[in-house]
Amino acid sequence: MLKRRAPRVLVSGFLLAVTAVGLSGCRTSPSVAAYVGDTQVTVGELESAVDQRLGDDAVAAFAETDPDGFTRRVLGLLVQEEVYAVAADRYDIEVDDAEVRARIEQLLGEDNPDAVFGQLAQQGIGREDVFENVRQQLVRREIAEIQGEAEALSDEALRARYAEVRESLAEVSFGYITVPDQATADAVLAQLTAAPADYPAVAAQYPGPTTLPALESRGPDDVPGVLAEGIAAAAPNTGFTTPVPETGGIVVTFVAGTVYPSFEEVRPRLENEASESVEEAGNRVVQEVREDLGVTVNPRYGVLEDGRLVPGDGGVVDILGDEESAAAPAE
Repeated sequence: MLKRRAPRVLVSGFLLAVTAVGLSGCRTSPSVAAYVGDTQVTVGELESAVDQRLGDDAVAAFAETDPDGFTRRVLGLLVQEEVYAVAADRYDIEVDDAEVRARIEQLLGEDNPDAVFGQLAQQGIGREDVFENVRQQLVRREIAEIQGEAEALSDEALRARYAEVRESLAEVSFGYITVPDQATADAVLAQLTAAPADYPAVAAQYPGPTTLPALESRGPDDVPGVLAEGIAAAAPNTGFTTPVPETGGIVVTFVAGTVYPSFEEVRPRLENEASESVEEAGNRVVQEVREDLGVTVNPRYGVLEDGRLVPGDGGVVDILGDEESAAAPAE
């Protein structure tokens, strides 16, 4: 079920798949961190990429807890970037920066970009990683479209899904104003009932921590407990008063009625819900590209365990999941 008031940026959509990404073969060189088909990720390029990410203090603080692990993560991301570049070229797909920025803005919705990117940075994920991760998401989707497996993301399918879940997204629009006594409360409630649009002006006359300056829309579970029963029972554009000793007065609650987020507001969540099968289709193709490329990682960076690049004692690492190749001696 699509959850009400879920964050617009599903952090899982930004958290990068930093599992190791298709390393195999037996090529090694001290100056090469990984081979991706005929392309190399040099040790110098890896070090530069690490240093670039460490320019963010929050990312640097994360990396400091496990420098080698962070380097392995960055190597995995660089290899993944090369794999996706080949996949995009093979399917004649070009995702430009403007498309990526538009998708990020769509995912962010009304969330504060600095707050979201700050949260990700604390997990060692820099802005450039987010940008590339979203680019790769768009590449997977375009591949799925080419394969004829992206119907769930069509505008028609998303609108149909919105119609199905609309009632579950219902929120109540309400506000509350704390006034000093019951007589004032009665007068304020009468004014609001007669002229609902006056709410901001009336609230401004009684500022304080227990006055909402404007009406808010929340799901039933997010309504203050002391007001929940009254809000649920109130008809649209009516209200009630509640003595709340902790506030030092009387709380006037005004209920404007039930509201629903628009299709465009909900669209990022609907797309996220529908994307699983599409992502799987795109991932299958990218996996085929990885296998075809035959990617090799320098053994100094670790070994394969359950598909992840982890510390080890050396040896060529096969991140395609071929354990026999992973154990093969370096040439």
